[in-house]
Amino acid sequence: MRVVIAGGHGQIALLLEQQLATRGDAATALVRNPDHFADVQEAGAVPVLCDLESATVDSVADYLNGADAAVFAAGAGAGSGAARKDTVDFGAAALFATAAAEAGVRRFLQVSTVGIESAGSPSVSPEFAVYLKAKKAAEDDLRSRSLDWTILRPGPLTDDAPTGLVTLAAPVLPRSPVTRADVAAVLAELLTAPQTIGKTLELVNGDTPIADAVRAIL
Repeated sequence: MRVVIAGGHGQIALLLEQQLATRGDAATALVRNPDHFADVQEAGAVPVLCDLESATVDSVADYLNGADAAVFAAGAGAGSGAARKDTVDFGAAALFATAAAEAGVRRFLQVSTVGIESAGSPSVSPEFAVYLKAKKAAEDDLRSRSLDWTILRPGPLTDDAPTGLVTLAAPVLPRSPVTRADVAAVLAELLTAPQTIGKTLELVNGDTPIADAVRAIL
């Protein structure tokens, strides 16, 4: 399998690239900073220079041509302003999905976040509300497309060692953390799990081995 990953230098993306390389799959990582190429190569993927905030659909589709799947794992990141949350967390996601459709890549995974339903809550800070609204807009945009999509909403992310044990279910799970390594492992499993197409799934650490948790989605 050849997989193209948007946000290819992100922490989850690098872990996913390592897992894909280990099992013999090929990953192409879209990276906006050439200084990050070495990290991507060390993870076992092929880096290409592509800034989704300024790229055209056709240029991104060129990278996707011949791929078996696309994974959107990009994000504006903590400390970014409202404008970048809109252009990355929503705008880049929509552009990447459009490019995948143009390139004929049907399988599409999108990393979102838990808590989207609370975007309008007064207990949520204005900055975080903008992020949640951008993620919701990206989800809604993807659901409107005829791609074979799966949306994954991880809980609060940690850098702890992978557990291999998760709870994966339709929204809404109790708010609970999940390691980045376990998120990457779930994404790797989802790529070849057609029973998850058209589903929005929330993910936290739990008690079920990852492969079993993915197989249990009906």
